[in-house]
Amino acid sequence: ATVLPPKPFAVRGSVLRMSTAEADAPAADGETFEFQAEVGRVMDIIINSLYQDKDVFLRELVSNAADACDKRRFLALTAGQPAEDINIVIKADKEANTLTIEDAGIGMTKDELINNLGRIAQSGTKKFMEALGDGADSDDVNLIGQFGVGFYSGYLVADKMTVVSKSAQDADSKQYKWESQAGSSFTIVEDDSDPFPTAAGTRITLHLKEDCDEYTDEFKLREMLRRYSSFIGFPIKLWAEKTDYVQEVDPDAEPPAEGEEPKMKTVAKTSTDWELMNSQKPIWLRPPKEVNETEYTEFYKSTFRAYDEPLAKTHFSLEGQVEFKALLYIPSVVPFELNRDMFNEASKAIKLYVKRVFINDKFEELMPRWLTFVRGIVDSEDLPLNVGREILQKSKMLSVINKRLVRKSIDMFSEIEEQGEEEYLKFWNNFGKYLKVGIVEDADNKDALGKLCRFYSSKCEGKDGVTSLAKYIEGMKEDQKDIYYVTGDGRAAAERSPVLERLKALDYEVLFLTEPLDELMIQSLDSYDGKSLTDAAKGDLDLPVDEETKAKKEEATKDLEEVCDWLKSALTGKVTKVEVSTRLTDSPAALVQGAYGMSPTMQRYMKAQAVASGQEDMLNANMNQATMELNPDHPITRQLRTMVESSPDADATKNFGSLIYDTAALAGGYSIDDPAEFASRVTALMGGNLGVSAAAAPGEPSDEPPTEEVAAEIVE
Repeated sequence: ATVLPPKPFAVRGSVLRMSTAEADAPAADGETFEFQAEVGRVMDIIINSLYQDKDVFLRELVSNAADACDKRRFLALTAGQPAEDINIVIKADKEANTLTIEDAGIGMTKDELINNLGRIAQSGTKKFMEALGDGADSDDVNLIGQFGVGFYSGYLVADKMTVVSKSAQDADSKQYKWESQAGSSFTIVEDDSDPFPTAAGTRITLHLKEDCDEYTDEFKLREMLRRYSSFIGFPIKLWAEKTDYVQEVDPDAEPPAEGEEPKMKTVAKTSTDWELMNSQKPIWLRPPKEVNETEYTEFYKSTFRAYDEPLAKTHFSLEGQVEFKALLYIPSVVPFELNRDMFNEASKAIKLYVKRVFINDKFEELMPRWLTFVRGIVDSEDLPLNVGREILQKSKMLSVINKRLVRKSIDMFSEIEEQGEEEYLKFWNNFGKYLKVGIVEDADNKDALGKLCRFYSSKCEGKDGVTSLAKYIEGMKEDQKDIYYVTGDGRAAAERSPVLERLKALDYEVLFLTEPLDELMIQSLDSYDGKSLTDAAKGDLDLPVDEETKAKKEEATKDLEEVCDWLKSALTGKVTKVEVSTRLTDSPAALVQGAYGMSPTMQRYMKAQAVASGQEDMLNANMNQATMELNPDHPITRQLRTMVESSPDADATKNFGSLIYDTAALAGGYSIDDPAEFASRVTALMGGNLGVSAAAAPGEPSDEPPTEEVAAEIVE
């Protein structure tokens, strides 16, 4: 390496020398060196590696122009002079394949062109703020730039960039032209082209690449400006065609009669003029008390391209270690893109702005995915962006913003709930599934979300009859310890579950979970207000039982011990055990799951997921831990006992036992593994009742005795 003496940064030739932080005195045991870099390579990295989307070049250049305008406005007001006609204009030339961005800002002298555009990563905006010192009020000047590389994003779409500028700080300064082709050098000459309307400013002309001619299309430019720069504080005008429709006398019409008006026709006339691109105002920067409901609604509809009225909103700011302003909305209908995919990646929920400049709307770190239906604006000067201003860096600051946005969203949900159940159900029917996902994925807020959930219930009538966990607890019986629920494919199926019989007899309310997501949600919630959430179809419910009932169960268990053992053997692979039940009153049998088993609804869901992903072999064999419970007082159970004691190996006995299992499975919402075999058993039962063999041809008498005639009579 070569020892280099300290000297100013210069861009000439192919080597870029960047001074390190130099010590006041040379180290006693070493020498001080300067870093070196290939300018061409550095430029290539800046142009091709910092930015993911070519469109951002316009955002960067317009932001630079806005900074220049803000500097001029600030200095003019400080000097007691008017700050009028400060704007930004953009004009495309399709024939020349150029795009020009001109601002009436502070402009640059020759030295400033060399220093600001010739020194990579030197921010003129940052130097301006440093020059103002501590005496400048941050509210008086709103500058965007910070990295000093935004200008070079122009080379994403241009082979050559030309900058014409004249400084507003020096009345005698000349107009200069800076030009470079993104190589290792640039040229500066005096310029005699058109003067600036306000006697100072900067005009950037991009000589577009052949494959970037789309940026001369006014529709493309209009879309980009409205996306990135709608809230810039200075007027942004685009030179664009406009069509006016005027009334003219129709030359082809018959001449009018005396006293009549001539026949007119509508003619479209096309002209070009400056079109204002940023008429919207950033209402989130205003105090909430100064914004009325109409302004909030209009802003929601225009910013998020919505047609509905927002159901709720919250407008707030956070000051202190982390500062940001935010405006959040709850739509009154499900956004279109979420109708088919509730987590559609194209859903642009939260728009991130930094000093009124749009950065991105796909930062998952700002809002969890379960709040993807919330629409809003977040504007912060403190967010840790990467140099390309496209990616958020992980930081504690981001976590603080995330938590506040989530908290404010939940507060909005609660405010809707306070408006009445009818109004809240509109929200719940649209977005309740997102709150359920929130309980599964957001452990910190699951209790607050649990309070907002609604459930079908055994004591709520009508298709819209639902209850909350708080209301459930209010209606609990004195001897009731837990909150009970049962799963099913729809409310009707859940209501028919045989495991409800004992709970209904005790007049206990039971919640109906009708979707696989409900079961995941309830397992994550686990309890509410100190009450455990218990599946009525799992394990021992620990229901209140008197001594007489206990003694009766013990006696029935002994009497049916042989039947239970026989059924467990006959149903190997289908049940893990068979036992006497105290939860059944009307049904002969029911299937319940162990503490870690899956409900039939969840089993079907998991199987469908496995099939869809081609992982059927990965299904957990322990997924089904069904226990068959027998009602000892039911005639079917007594008949099975008689058949087992007399002829345990007979086909009739086996079919009878299997039929009890099949009916219990169907009643509990389980799928039958072999529907054809089930149909065969039912057919045999029907044939036995008629004195006809299931195998006999139609119209032929059966030679077999009606072996199942007694069983059929008992079933009736």
